[in-house]
Amino acid sequence: MFKRTLTGSLVGALALGLSLTACSSGSTNGAGAGVPTVKIMVGGLDKQIYLPFQLAQQLGFYQKYGVNVVLSTEDASVGAEDAMLSGQVDMAGAWYNHTIELQAKGKSVEDIVQLSGAPGEREMCATKSGVHSGADFAGKTLGVTDLGSGTDVLTQLVAAQSKLTTSQFSRIGVGAGATAVAALQNGKTACVMTTQPTVTAIQKKGIGYSAVDLATTDGAKALLGGTWPSATALAKTEWVNSHKDAAQKVVTALVATMHWMDAHSATDIANALPPTFVSNSSVSKDDYIAALTQDKGQFLPDGIMPAGGPKNVLATEKLIGTKTDSVNLGTTFTNEFALNANKTLGVTPTTTPADSSG
Repeated sequence: MFKRTLTGSLVGALALGLSLTACSSGSTNGAGAGVPTVKIMVGGLDKQIYLPFQLAQQLGFYQKYGVNVVLSTEDASVGAEDAMLSGQVDMAGAWYNHTIELQAKGKSVEDIVQLSGAPGEREMCATKSGVHSGADFAGKTLGVTDLGSGTDVLTQLVAAQSKLTTSQFSRIGVGAGATAVAALQNGKTACVMTTQPTVTAIQKKGIGYSAVDLATTDGAKALLGGTWPSATALAKTEWVNSHKDAAQKVVTALVATMHWMDAHSATDIANALPPTFVSNSSVSKDDYIAALTQDKGQFLPDGIMPAGGPKNVLATEKLIGTKTDSVNLGTTFTNEFALNANKTLGVTPTTTPADSSG
């Protein structure tokens, strides 16, 4: 469903873009006069689920398509979507489901480019936890990035599918990376919902295993009944409407990055990212490449919100108790910018776009 036709000229152009920028730090300081600056905070800039944001910088695509992007990563003091809502940044690298939750609270936020068709997450459980499905969550303490995050929603969803309510288990915020690993290793939690490369770090230490796989589009379809769009770029609707040129340039750069990723191996992607993203005290570069090879199927090649995706996420929100009666799905996302980007790039996308009904 997500295959696409990539013209030879685009492959060549993207390859040339990499060769010209492979030695660059990725900084866009010194952007020319008239070039818009867009600030984006990402919910974990070094997480594999969000790697397109940094990869676009490394490949020089933001600069190529006429926008100066300043990237930052969220920390314990503020989440990416909260920073976007407060005006601290212009966009958030976060999950699509936040648009539904925020609209239910009277806030108008939209998804302007869809990066993945699956959460890219796994429920990693301690070796002796005895957890193999949501039914085993009863009486357990489960780790999520933070309460209210996408991983929190998914944890509740997995439990709800086994007819468990949130009163039957506990959830605590454990962050990601080293803090998530420590929570599992020290017995603070029975499981953690996390992504690569943390998944590989847990497996490498021999302290846990994957009990629930939501890491790829196929995995999401098997457990959730269809594509479950997650990683995206979010912005307030009022900002998008008043900064359409800047928004389009960011989306074009990200869509070019998605096509580049689709045409290259996990090794090529790892080689293009900053060394600190792919190798640290928890994982080696080889580990990172193996993990990305395994879970690369979560990414969509053309940035388009797929038909049925919004409906699946809305159903998830309803299942965990979010009041969604006032939500208009058609205003939580737009394919306008991604379709324009593919046209600019000379690509005919094959992902079937979601319409206003989701």
